[in-house]
Amino acid sequence: MDGRASVIDAIDWSGIFDARPPCRKQESQMSLFWVVLVGGLAAFAGSGLALGAALGLTGLLILQFLAGGATFVAVDAVWNVLNSFTLSAIPLFILLGEIMLRSGVSQKIYTALSPVFQRVPGGLLHTNIAVCTLFGAVSGSSLSTAAAVGSVAYPEMTKLGYDRKMVVGSLAGGGTLGLLIPPSLSLLIYGALTETSIGRLFLAGLLPGLLFAAMFMGYIYFRCRYRPGLVRDDSSKVGRGAILLNILSLWPFVLLILTIIGSIAFGIATPTEAAGIGVIATIFVGKFWGVLTLKQLVESLYAAILLYASIAFVVIGATILAQAVSLLGVPQAILETVRAANLEPVTVLAAVVIIYLVLGCFFDGLSLMIMTLPIVVPLMVGLGYDAIWLGVIITVMIEIGQVTPPVGLNLSVLVSVTKEKVSLGEAAMAAMPYWLILLSGVAILTVMPQIALLLPSKLM
Repeated sequence: MDGRASVIDAIDWSGIFDARPPCRKQESQMSLFWVVLVGGLAAFAGSGLALGAALGLTGLLILQFLAGGATFVAVDAVWNVLNSFTLSAIPLFILLGEIMLRSGVSQKIYTALSPVFQRVPGGLLHTNIAVCTLFGAVSGSSLSTAAAVGSVAYPEMTKLGYDRKMVVGSLAGGGTLGLLIPPSLSLLIYGALTETSIGRLFLAGLLPGLLFAAMFMGYIYFRCRYRPGLVRDDSSKVGRGAILLNILSLWPFVLLILTIIGSIAFGIATPTEAAGIGVIATIFVGKFWGVLTLKQLVESLYAAILLYASIAFVVIGATILAQAVSLLGVPQAILETVRAANLEPVTVLAAVVIIYLVLGCFFDGLSLMIMTLPIVVPLMVGLGYDAIWLGVIITVMIEIGQVTPPVGLNLSVLVSVTKEKVSLGEAAMAAMPYWLILLSGVAILTVMPQIALLLPSKLM
């Protein structure tokens, strides 16, 4: 495999993105479509409406006035989405992450791994990346990962004399791994809305996630080696035996990861079933290994409901807009235009990357992904790119958005963790090296798509 599909039917577009033959509209009509799309989104979003409402109302306008009053298709599309068995895994994974956030498990993981990198330039900065990687393997959320690890790491490291901005930068970068390391909310939503195998997407995200973690650690190593004043040299070294015992003490958490990921990878359970099992297992781990209480469990449930409601609202709006876009044959029209212009697929990919970089300044990651899928996925698959590989690329792009101001949610969370002792601008500058690493990762995955496609092709 070279990252590009041999046939367009790598995706079944019978669901939301129904690939119907494009309606042959005159150029004026297509121009009118873009006017209504951009103008509608700008008007509705600018009026203060939630993004989901802006997307949905814009889609209804297009269906009503440009698609012959076909607003009825929106009702069917929304019902099909909300009735999706696969999408029901989303609230379960959100609940799982919220329980982990409140159970004190992140504290135990951090304490156990802290001595591992004591002799490596960078010290606890490497621990931040390692803990974010492990926590991302159960939370599925970038925000949960950044908040959970940041609330433990930042106070401890600042007491030890670590540079505040360096700490925040490592947490911002490490937090992005929560969206790529499976189980990933981003990959789950992508798979559900494009009817792509969730299991294959999860496997596709594993090696790139580990690659980014290694690249983050590499940057920290070289930065701290040549600027040792950024970190504190802890003279109290822990012996190798104690380090080994600390690592072995993580077996409940490792077992939890294997339960969730292993059951999906080996076909034992669907993602939804694995999420349900994961929630039950997380409650037991949080209760008997962490400090989970009934009050914290209720708080986790409440927070999960609120977060899922906000995501579902955006999904509903994007579904309506997707139906309008699909019914008018917009992706096919764009694809024909690209082919007529003789643009290379890699040129189109570069343009898509730039668009995501720009939009990432104004929209949160999941919302951006949901609203762009109707156009981006059919276009890129039509150019021959593999749908699994594309899911990883889009996830990396929205990860970049998580550390891009002014909306960069990871940055906002970490600024609050520091009690605003580090400003948003300072956090953004500290996260810039990780931003560049993520962007370079897109280039690496484009040149070597096998990094993402190896495990799905071998195991599923």
